[in-house]
Amino acid sequence: MFDRIFSAALTFCVLAGATLAIGSAILEKPQAAAKAMQVVQLPCVTITGKRSALDATLAQASSAQPTGRQVQ
Repeated sequence: MFDRIFSAALTFCVLAGATLAIGSAILEKPQAAAKAMQVVQLPCVTITGKRSALDATLAQASSAQPTGRQVQ
């Protein structure tokens, strides 16, 4: 009996909290958020490297090992 009341009360509190959070985000002034945001531009990065050749054994499947379930 207690768990049914507790789960209902907990669900109501979560829904009420989510409603308040969404409502406060909607009513927030957009100018205050824009002033607090600072934009930083980082320098460009160049990545250099060599591509290694793929091993041919990686693309082959062994016939000795089953690849899926076998039903008899």
